[in-house]
Parts: sequence; C-alpha cells; structure tokens
Amino acid sequence: MKKIAIIAFLLAVSVAVGSAQESRQDFSLSGTALVEPFVASPTNVYVSANRAFGALGSYRFMLTPSSAFEANYGMTYQNSIHYVIRNGSGSYNYLVSNRVQEISGAFVHTFHYRKYNPFIEGGPGVFLFRPVRNSGTTDDFVKPQKEIGALYGAGIAYEISPSFDIRVEMRGVVTKVPTFGQTGPPNSDFATNKWYNIYNPVIGVAYHF
Repeated sequence: MKKIAIIAFLLAVSVAVGSAQESRQDFSLSGTALVEPFVASPTNVYVSANRAFGALGSYRFMLTPSSAFEANYGMTYQNSIHYVIRNGSGSYNYLVSNRVQEISGAFVHTFHYRKYNPFIEGGPGVFLFRPVRNSGTTDDFVKPQKEIGALYGAGIAYEISPSFDIRVEMRGVVTKVPTFGQTGPPNSDFATNKWYNIYNPVIGVAYHF
C-alpha cells in the first residue's frame, strides 16, 4: 500500500508540474499612464495635455512557447487637453476633459532567461476619446471621437511563481490628435492634421492558467 501511495503521489506531482509547464494563457491587470506630447501644427493649432492615469486588462494566448496573441482593453480617468488656436483675429483657448478607452490586439514575442522574460509587441488598436461635460470642458459642442491607430512596446516579466509574474512595460500609442468633432468655425477648429505618439508606461501582475 505504501508503494502504491508513493506512486500515486508522484503521479499527482508530475501532473501538476506538467500542467504548470503547459500553461498557454494568462490574464494581467495593470496600472497605466498616458503622457501626451505637445503638438504644434501648420494650422496654427497647439495642443497639450496633462497626464492621464488608468487601468489596462490584457489576455494572452500562447501560440508557441515564445509567441502569443494579446487582446487589450484599457480606460483612463479623465485628464485635460488644452487647445490654443491662433489666427488673424486673436488667440483662443479651449479645455476638454477627456477619458480614453483602448481596444487593441498585438503579437507578442518573448525571450526566456530563467525567471526574467523580456518581450516586444505590436499591433492595431481602436482608441475612443470621450469628452466629460463638466467645469473642466469649456466647449459645449465637443463630441466623442473614435480613431484607428497602433501600439508598440517592450517590457520584461519577472516570474514570482509558476502562476504569477510581474510585468513592466513601456508602450507607445500612435493615433491622430483628436478634434472632438470641432473642425469649424475658424475660432474653434481643433484640426491639427497631426499624429500623436503617446508614451504609455504600464506595470501590473499576470496570472497564468
């Protein structure tokens, strides 16, 4: 009986180890920041913004031991975008309180070095700019806006157990500078005809299953 019990125990351990090794999916929850650059356009529209903070949920499915497909959904708490419009009749200032949502997919390639796993990723995304109608928005006619763009990034995952790791990443988000539907009259034309390259640092925890 003792031999049978020992064999059964060893088999159970082997199955558990094998399941951990064959883990092909993970889910991560991260805190994020959006750092939007200053934009000066040929149309005499100048755009700046303060930092936005939020959360990002990501699901990865491993295609091979070193490559995966990733799906992301993220949202930021409101931040303020400042538009300065200069023309022959003067200078005009507008503020838009704004929340950004991200729906994106990416291909991820991972390099394995014991517990340290650097990775790179890139893919397309949809970015939703949603104005918040409060005292921080000085234009009553702004509208939600959807833009197609892309994300890219590099980071590192540190394995703290077979099921969990900590991930730190610097991502970039490339999309058009939003106009919130304001393309005229001349004193409220937010169009810059420019693209954003938004810095997006991310830190979070992933669970493998």
